[in-house]
Amino acid sequence: MYPRDGIREIDRQECLRLLATAHVGRIVHTHHALPAVLPVAFSLDDDFSVVVRTSALSPLANAIDQAVVAFQTDEVDPSTASGWSVLVTGRATVVTDPEDHLRLSRTGPPAWRSSRHDVFFRIEPVLVTGSALGAGSGVPRETARPGGAGR
Repeated sequence: MYPRDGIREIDRQECLRLLATAHVGRIVHTHHALPAVLPVAFSLDDDFSVVVRTSALSPLANAIDQAVVAFQTDEVDPSTASGWSVLVTGRATVVTDPEDHLRLSRTGPPAWRSSRHDVFFRIEPVLVTGSALGAGSGVPRETARPGGAGR
């Protein structure tokens, strides 16, 4: 990718494995025709989609509903200047199936501020890219399974 900068590309499978180890990411969307970025708790569902929980009354819910968004998470160790970063791009859709909503209420990402109006958004991973940073790549080798993040 950028070998002289100490950055190498990570393949899709490795990106998905790394996503399952993270708990917090950033959702990139459009706000008043400008890019906006918000931190969110998330989980990776069994189908490898990124699941985000928010209030249906929040500005975020209105901004991302049916929109193409980017989701990014990473882990960087400043002491070794190594780590990884993963970017998922896809359409955000509200989870409307009552059984799926109930399941995600139990197993999905935690609410930072619980509300009786909580909704879940699913971001289908259409484009998944990633980078390993630093000389040794900084990519941890422990095995993670889908659905394990954000719990």
